[in-house]
Amino acid sequence: MARAADTNVIVRLIVRDDPRQLARALVESATGLWVSHAVLIEVAWVLEATYARDRRDIATALELLLGHPDLTIQDPDVVRSALSHFRGHRGVDFADCLILEVARKAGQLPLLTFDRALARLPDVERLSG
Repeated sequence: MARAADTNVIVRLIVRDDPRQLARALVESATGLWVSHAVLIEVAWVLEATYARDRRDIATALELLLGHPDLTIQDPDVVRSALSHFRGHRGVDFADCLILEVARKAGQLPLLTFDRALARLPDVERLSG
């Protein structure tokens, strides 16, 4: 059974700023690492806020995580759909795209929001206010 990974472990995997710590995490979890939606949201935020990565770089990094042999991503199809929205709609952050796709999987649409950019996505309804 895989062990869950925190955001800092996954960020280290992406930016490779401390290979020793990353190798230790992978060795100690010989069965691989499980990565939650919450971690992916934080990873996207850290890459933008701390490492000044742009949308394209963030989407590419998250896609590479989906294909990483030592990682198990929570609901990978949901994450892929969220990445598709994220790549195609400027002004909408990855967290909002993932929230939409989690709601879709749960059959809880439309997604209600006050966010104008998010409201441009299918199955999202903008509330006035």
